[in-house]
Amino acid sequence: MSAFRVDGPSSFAVVGRVLTREEEIARDAAKPGRPGRRWTIPVAILLAALAAWQLGAAGYVQAKAALAQHLIAGAWASALKGESRAPWPGADTRPVARLTVPSRGVALYVLAGTSGRSLAFGPGHVDGTALPGSSGNSVIVAHRDTHFAFLRELDPDAEIAIEDAKGRVTRYRVREVAVVDKGDTRVLDAADTPQLTLITCWPFDAVAPGTPYRYVVIADRFA
Repeated sequence: MSAFRVDGPSSFAVVGRVLTREEEIARDAAKPGRPGRRWTIPVAILLAALAAWQLGAAGYVQAKAALAQHLIAGAWASALKGESRAPWPGADTRPVARLTVPSRGVALYVLAGTSGRSLAFGPGHVDGTALPGSSGNSVIVAHRDTHFAFLRELDPDAEIAIEDAKGRVTRYRVREVAVVDKGDTRVLDAADTPQLTLITCWPFDAVAPGTPYRYVVIADRFA
């Protein structure tokens, strides 16, 4: 096959075929002093740094959530003895229950209140709803990427146990799972029978925080 030339501002002599526009761009970017070449390495470094920061931030959140539960364990041990103390100096919350899910190997200490600071350390009991383990609708919320991530894999009829500060254990079985709008307050309504409601953001794999939906698990007491 003979060589041939195609004239034009974006073409050049080749042997055998004409380069595509994409190949021309790649060729030009590889030449010393070209703008594409100058920007390639800095942009790559910036993207790598951003990815590392995101991974580091996620790891920090996960580590803080796990460490907090260990610190809360000491305060819970005191609560079972009738002594109320903060999990760490300056903490503005206290553990009010211990939530376990045997089928998932989950054991979590539930804190009083649902402030952003409290939810960074553990699931929070919603003020105004029944206390965990008592009659009525007890509502507990937590973040989808830390303490309540397990809800994504929870079996439809899973057993959930709640231990209160007096050491009494109440067992619930999942009755219903639903996705609702974040403004749907019916999930907070009082119930005539003992009920446990667990709530987290949805979808679980959302990248941005503040999703408009909530994943709700409703369980009824059976023992």
